[in-house]
Amino acid sequence: MTDFAARDLHFAIAHHLLVFALAGVLAFELGAVRGGMTAKDISRLARADAWYGVLAAAILAVGFSRSVFAAKGWGYYSANMFFWAKIGAFAIVGLLSILPTLAYLRWRRAARTDSTYVPPEKDVRDVRRILWLEALVFAFIPLFAAAMARGYGTAAH
Repeated sequence: MTDFAARDLHFAIAHHLLVFALAGVLAFELGAVRGGMTAKDISRLARADAWYGVLAAAILAVGFSRSVFAAKGWGYYSANMFFWAKIGAFAIVGLLSILPTLAYLRWRRAARTDSTYVPPEKDVRDVRRILWLEALVFAFIPLFAAAMARGYGTAAH
């Protein structure tokens, strides 16, 4: 295997592992956000959400590196509508994730001042709706990626 092929493989592996890890954190948040959360639950949720942000940033860095420095190159990706659909879906997920993050920070601040604090049911419902919407949009990312990897979305297809 050439150095270039090895680099391409390493980018692909890292990118996929990071995306799966991000999906895992999103699944954790969906399971963890529920009525009756304790201060400990809220703290755990906030830590997981911080990892969500770290993973998202790492995905962007590795994805950018992969699209510019790996086998297919920027010319392939930039001309592919499924690449841009994937980027758009990722951006939507990122924007949606701001609302739960703000809620977790608000809940954690309240729980630090009152150890018996429990997030209001309406807040919990609202955050769960956003998380499910994130999951729905997130589900399109591998669909777009599969189409893109097979050459769909270019002028040739």
